[in-house]
Amino acid sequence: MQAMDKAEVLNEALPYIQAFRDQIVVVKFGGSAMEDPQLTLKTMRDIVLLEAIGMKPVVVHGGGKAITARLKELNIETVFVNGLRKTCDKTIAVVDDVLHNQTNRHLVSGILGAGGKGTQISGKKILRAKRLTSKDPQTGEELDIGFVGGIIAVDTAPVLDALRHNFIPVIVPLATDFYGQPYNVNADMAACDIAKALKARKLMFLSDVPGILRDPKDESTLISSIKIADVPGLIADGVLSGGMLPKINSSVEALENGVGEVHMIDGRVEHSLLLEIFTDRGIGTEIVKS
Repeated sequence: MQAMDKAEVLNEALPYIQAFRDQIVVVKFGGSAMEDPQLTLKTMRDIVLLEAIGMKPVVVHGGGKAITARLKELNIETVFVNGLRKTCDKTIAVVDDVLHNQTNRHLVSGILGAGGKGTQISGKKILRAKRLTSKDPQTGEELDIGFVGGIIAVDTAPVLDALRHNFIPVIVPLATDFYGQPYNVNADMAACDIAKALKARKLMFLSDVPGILRDPKDESTLISSIKIADVPGLIADGVLSGGMLPKINSSVEALENGVGEVHMIDGRVEHSLLLEIFTDRGIGTEIVKS
């Protein structure tokens, strides 16, 4: 890129930098986007850039594949029930260890390596949960899935305190009940609940899909922007289905409870976060209230 081209990029970004100064942006980082260590470090560098230009990024991460790998090493069976990991005593201990001491530590290290101030915030300290069950799709019978929780409350004080001191909070998606029992929680749902509690300007999902596609097999059918009112029709047409539905429904709830915009972008693309926020065309799908 020539010097003039670089200047044009910065010029295009200026109004977005001005609009989002001092605004909270929650970034959910997960899926295949986390599997490439070098890409992960570049993403953390981009998040440091967001903080450096005046935004207030908060990271919520997944770690499912690393958890599955550790369970396999320990000869602990991995069982999913309706998309939720069945979580016994042994499994929750592994989830706790991997998310805190492997995944989160690597992300915080990446932020520090890029000159930022990252800090781990355990969901066990800020997220309160209730135990979830699942249902047999055939019989409707209640199924015990162990220590899997749904978030019922978020304590934003530690997060806001970190942001006030120019730290980037990196949140572990675990929660506890009122007795201190840890629960495994869905990281997408955790990001939505945290974004709602913080009244975030943006909630951004970095995963391994380019966004919402009209045809899942054709990336040229990417839908760049949708409104809440469009969602029922997209569900009826089968555009939104399967594993995308819980994320979409939670995103809609977040938008209806104070979040400014939700973005779904491909975290496997270098600098996708910056391209979505600071360019006119963006790179993924933006979901807005109206």
